[in-house]
This record gives sequence, structure tokens and C-alpha cells, in this order.
Amino acid sequence: MSTPLFRSAQLGPLSLPNRVVMAPMTRSRAVTDNAPGPLVAEYYAQRATAGLIITEGTAPSPNGVGYPRIPGIYSEAQVAGWRSVAEAVHAQGGRLFVQLMHVGRVGHPANLPEGAELVAPSAIAADGQMYTDTLGPKPQPVPREMTHADIAQARDEYVQAARNAIAAGLDGVELHAANGYLLDQFLQPAANQRTDDYGGSPEARNRFVLEVAQAVAAAIGPERVGIRVSPGGVFNDVAPFEGQDDQFTALAEQLGALGLAYLHLVDHSAMGAPPVADALKTALRGAFGGTFILSGGYDRERADAELAAGKGDLVAFGRPFISNPDLVARLEQGAPLAAPKPDLFYTPGAEGYTDYPPLSA
Repeated sequence: MSTPLFRSAQLGPLSLPNRVVMAPMTRSRAVTDNAPGPLVAEYYAQRATAGLIITEGTAPSPNGVGYPRIPGIYSEAQVAGWRSVAEAVHAQGGRLFVQLMHVGRVGHPANLPEGAELVAPSAIAADGQMYTDTLGPKPQPVPREMTHADIAQARDEYVQAARNAIAAGLDGVELHAANGYLLDQFLQPAANQRTDDYGGSPEARNRFVLEVAQAVAAAIGPERVGIRVSPGGVFNDVAPFEGQDDQFTALAEQLGALGLAYLHLVDHSAMGAPPVADALKTALRGAFGGTFILSGGYDRERADAELAAGKGDLVAFGRPFISNPDLVARLEQGAPLAAPKPDLFYTPGAEGYTDYPPLSA
């Protein structure tokens, strides 16, 4: 009898053959006009045995790019590229959601398309540097504080990006409301010091995320929309804050009321971040009421144990998928895992991307 990780699951209209999720991971291979090419299609198709693939963060608009060589899904060329990716994954029997990631204040003008700018809830620069292909590492500049018109525009950009994803044949979208990017910036007092109806209280900080989720769900169907959150995260110059557990639990309840496909929880404690308390995980799962994805340094034993204990419904694996295109088979067989090459995580080209051999080789 199969263990919990390898049992089938239903996710909206999708039948998943196992509960292994490929986590979203930036790979920086969209080298021409931020459009995914044949190499990207090959990469995801190699990993199509995952129950669900969540793609790397993908910009819903030019302002959302921020990093070098990350894909977008706002131009015709980008949509065509994602159509090829979807066709390649589906040809291998896989399922994939594209993660919509607007970077907000996290980026540098040298990485942005012409005419784009860094915008954020408040005019507060994120600490640290951003790598650029043309200038090397540069300090992240102060973003422009978004007006109400900017906020409405950004919401509409998420909606159009979601429609583009469905038009490209992708199975759904994940809203990236974690790790200090735009949606999370609105949630976080470290990045959001507004005093209007989008900041100043937990309800106001949650407002933009809920408006985006509601609008995207109305556009493509809530069963095709997931969302990722990272309460207590410290990535991209955000920090734990007083009242965060109550704020995120209220957010989860309101997202659950929309009937979204899943809530995907980030716990980066395996990489040195503060752990997400079990009590908060339980509260978030209960408040959301739907499919709950666990992530953060899992191996097969821990994944099986937590699924069996009812702590989640699916488990996301990140770095192991980079160097093990057949990760599902390796986990199921108890086979050794190949080690990744971190110096090639974000470099252009096939090396360290599509050249990791499967176990059968």
C-alpha cells in the first residue's frame, strides 16, 4: 500500500497522481524579452511526474520584473512561450500553475523593461543589493509609493496575467503573497506604513491581497487560483510583527471564503529563518478550510508523517527538484538524491538546469 505522499488527490478540476508539489524557484533562464523559451519547456517537462508543478515567479507586468532574466506573462511573446511550456508538460502527463510574482520594491531599474519603475505600498527601500547583468550588484533604490490608481492598475494586471495563463493552456495560477514581494509588502508593517484604507491596521494591510485574490478568482475561477503566504518571514527585509498570527489567520479565513484552490505556506526555517509555529499552521489550515500545502525542508519521512497526521494535504519540495528531475520516483524508491550545483542556480543556459540525469541513466 502506498504511503500518504504517493496517494492521489483532487485539486479543483485536477486529479493529482501524488501529493508531491514542485515548489516555485527562480531559475533566471528567460533570456529574451523575459519570455520562456524551449529550454524552460524542457526543464518543466522533465519534472512532470510531480503531482503539481508551481512555476518560478513570473511577472504580471513590466513593473513586476525586478530580477534579471525572470519570465513575464504580459506580452504576446511571453504568453506564446508559456503555451509551449504548458504543451510540453501536458504531453508528459503533468499539471502546472504559474506563480504570479510582482516584485514591488525588490529590484533595480537596470533589470526592468523600458518605461517600467519600482513601485510599492510605501516609499521605503528594501535593504540589500540586487544583481544586475549590466551593472553587477547594486543597492535597491527607494520605490515610488503607489497611488490608489496604481493599486487598481496592479490588481488589473494580476487579472490580465491570470487570463493570459489560462489562454496559454496553464492549469491555474498561484498568487505570490510571500517572501517580501508586492502582495506581501502590503501585509507587512516593515514595508507598508500607509495610513489610508490600504495600511495602518491589519484589516487595511490585508485589503490589497484580498482584492487581487477576489478579482483573479472572478476572472478565471477560484478553483484555478492558489496563494502562497509566509507569516513571520524575514526575506527581502520584512520581519515578524506584533499581531501577525491574528492578521494572517483572518486573511486565511477570508481567502478560504473565496473558494481558492489552495493555501501554500512558506516555512524557511530549514534555511535559517524563524520557524512557523505548529499552532499557527493549524490555525491557518482550519481558517482556510481547503487544500493546504506544506513546504520547507521536507524529506519523504517527514512528508509522510505530517500528511498522515493531517497537518496538510500536499507537500512542496524545492531544491531537490533542481537536481532530480525524477524526484517523485527517487522518493518512492528510497533512491539517493543527486546534489544541486548552487553556483548554477541563476546562470543562463542548460548547465545546472536541464542536464541533471534521471536515475534510469
